[in-house]
Amino acid sequence: MKALIFDSGTLINLSMNGLLDILPALQKKLNGKFLITKEVKYEIVDRPVDIHRFELGALKIQNLIDSKVLEMPESMGIRSEKITNETKELMDVANHFLQIKDRWLKIVSEAEMSCLALSTELINRGIENIIAIDERTTRILAEMPGNLEKLMSERLHMTVHLVAKNFEIFSKYKFIRSSELVYVAYKKNLIDIKGKKVLEALLYATKFKGAAISFEEIDILKKL
Repeated sequence: MKALIFDSGTLINLSMNGLLDILPALQKKLNGKFLITKEVKYEIVDRPVDIHRFELGALKIQNLIDSKVLEMPESMGIRSEKITNETKELMDVANHFLQIKDRWLKIVSEAEMSCLALSTELINRGIENIIAIDERTTRILAEMPGNLEKLMSERLHMTVHLVAKNFEIFSKYKFIRSSELVYVAYKKNLIDIKGKKVLEALLYATKFKGAAISFEEIDILKKL
């Protein structure tokens, strides 16, 4: 059994680019579970479904849930309440890493940390999994935490200090971006559009809708 855990941003990116319809075929090809937490569902379905501007996207994602392309933790025998409790613990740790003017700097969201909490539960059960997340901060927190100070200082145009040293708590997680998901879909012939510029267009579309991928990384993927 393998699992792909979706953060809000990745699904929003795919939705805004009209690419949600690749998920059913991709789920079959990868032969694994596509999971979301209730915190993610709140951000992409429960809250936006009552906002006219975002209602259609929310309904499309709800349809993926209804058809069991996207599933909740309970489908793996994991209670959402347990994920919520572990999410709070991870948020408390992550949001006490950096200080700005002697105040703690909030760097992660509840939805993002719920994906990590679910990943932890799957790891504990010996289930291979990866988290689909486009936001840069959470990935740096896990992969290169020493770079957080520079990243947040540049983002906020203020001096930020990295205080905590317990980085290892986040080192076990693996990530993929929407850009890499559409790359996989393209390579597996799951994209209806044909032509030599399609892959480039897909990668740039995900970048400009929020995926933290560089132009250099796009060039590399185009050549693979």
